[in-house]
Parts: sequence; structure tokens; C-alpha cells
Amino acid sequence: MNYPQINPTLFNIGPLEIRWYGLMYFFSLIIGYLLLKRFLKFRAVELKKELYESLIFYIMLGVVIGGRLGYVIFYHPLYYLQNPLHIFTVWQGGMSFHGGALGVIILGFWFCRKYNLRFYQLADPAMPLISIGLLLGRLGNFINGELYGRITTLPWGMIFPESDGRPRHPSQLYEAFLEGILLFLISYLILRFSRREGIVFWSWIGLYGLFRFLVEFLREPDAHLGFIISFLTMGQILSLAMIIAGMIGLYRLHLKTDQNGDENT
Repeated sequence: MNYPQINPTLFNIGPLEIRWYGLMYFFSLIIGYLLLKRFLKFRAVELKKELYESLIFYIMLGVVIGGRLGYVIFYHPLYYLQNPLHIFTVWQGGMSFHGGALGVIILGFWFCRKYNLRFYQLADPAMPLISIGLLLGRLGNFINGELYGRITTLPWGMIFPESDGRPRHPSQLYEAFLEGILLFLISYLILRFSRREGIVFWSWIGLYGLFRFLVEFLREPDAHLGFIISFLTMGQILSLAMIIAGMIGLYRLHLKTDQNGDENT
């Protein structure tokens, strides 16, 4: 199957390139801003305009700082130790979802502590929206022809322009479906029909880790890293940590529910 030759650059404003991938981040932010307030109602949370906008700012900051530092630490530590100023050249690319997720969680805890809010009250409604961001981000990766999959003989294998000319799995589209569409539907349904705080957050963490772990078997490992432990990639190691964290988190919620005698579902 031929890869659809989509120009990664949408248009230019003088020397400034407006690229599809950057536009996906912008769309994600707008969608998150518009929908989060509605989703917060599922946890009976009403935030004043100033506080709501501060929350969005904290989330955005966590994505950018955490995503960049995650990429630096997990994927290119030696390079950035030798070229520390390049850490700030974010326009050249290089973001890690696992790092971004950790950044948002840390700043989310900080935000909740600062304004005396319960973390799960805000985290649960935010999780389905992260899936929307992932969906758009993976579509951006596909348009860029990056993060493609391993060689395949399946009829939908694609020849990506930056690859070796052999058909490969369009793993960006697999991730867009699993981490974006499917995980959005699952987390949204849990949010809508369960009143138990924390179940959406930990279910999302565990399921993302599972989906990403499985897709990594079809995704080409990073050329400069390869396999880290036996057949495991860096993405799989980080995803395993998310699977374990999700299981522990759900188990602790279960224990807490039993102790409190809470029968809400």
C-alpha cells in the first residue's frame, strides 16, 4: 500500500513553518479547554474561570516540560549531557509521552494541593481528553512519516519515505485507534457511569500501558536505542511500569472501598 504523500508543512508565514504536527497540539489544547469543564461535572466540580484557566495552564506546562525532559532522560541522555543547551531546542522535535504524563501528574498534584482540591476529582475527567490528544498526536506522527512500524507482508503495509523502502506496519494508526479512540471510549464510559473517584485515572494508566506495550511489538525500535532488555524496547519498559502502577492503584482503590463499605459503582 502506498503511503499517502501528505506535506508535513501546512503553510508558511515568512520563515515560520506551520506544520500539521504542531497544529495537532494546538487542536488538542482547544478541545481540552472546551470539554474539560463539561467532564468535570461528572465529578460535581465547578471551577471559577480564573481557576479553570490556571488548571489548563498547569496541564499545558506539564505536557511541555515533562514531555521534553522525558525525551531527554529516557531516550537521549548522553547526547544532551554533551549538548545541554539543545534541551531547549524543542522546535527540532523530541517529546516523550511517558514524560509528559508524569509532568502533568506532578503539576496536577501541586495544583490540587495549592487550591485544596482532591486530585482524583480533576484527574478522572481529564483522562479521556488525553486520549483525544494522543489520537491527534499519532495522526501527526503519521503525516510526518515518523515512528513507523516493523517490516510486514500484510496488505496494508506502507512504504514510508524515510524508511528503507520496504513495507512496514503503520503503527502510528494502530496507536491512534487503541490509545486514542478505544481508550477514550472506555475511560469516558467509566467516568460517566462510575462515581468512584480514581477508577478512571488508574484504569487509563494501566490500559494505556497495555496498549502501548502491545503495539511496540509492531513498531520499529528507536535506531539509537534498539532493544533495551532482550526483546523489550524503552517504550515497553516504561509501559510495563504504567501497567504495574495501574494494577496497584486499582487494587488500593478496591481495598479502600472495602474498608469504607462504599457500594457506589
